[in-house]
Amino acid sequence: QVQLVESGGGLVQPGGSLRLSCAASGIIFRFNFVGWYRQAPGKQREWVASIDRGALANYADAVKGRFTISRDNAKNTVYLQMNSLRPEDTAVYYCSSRDTWGQGTQVTVSS
Repeated sequence: QVQLVESGGGLVQPGGSLRLSCAASGIIFRFNFVGWYRQAPGKQREWVASIDRGALANYADAVKGRFTISRDNAKNTVYLQMNSLRPEDTAVYYCSSRDTWGQGTQVTVSS
């Protein structure tokens, strides 16, 4: 059974940083595509970033240059480092792999 658990969300001021983590059980991340997504209130869930088996990373235009996705194979965990955060980054952030989703972690960017 695949299980994904996100953590690391919180309240941060504009311009600040957060690092989200997605820990997995029942799946080996280095053999799978992993994506980060987010859903803001009243909006559809959108793709944010992803990393494939070869560690190739891709980003949505809205976060390119500010967010970095990475993978720790030893910990079987994928991270999303978020810098220069903006109020419009406020959302629940989810990780997903092999059609499985985590429960999400809330990120709020506000002064």
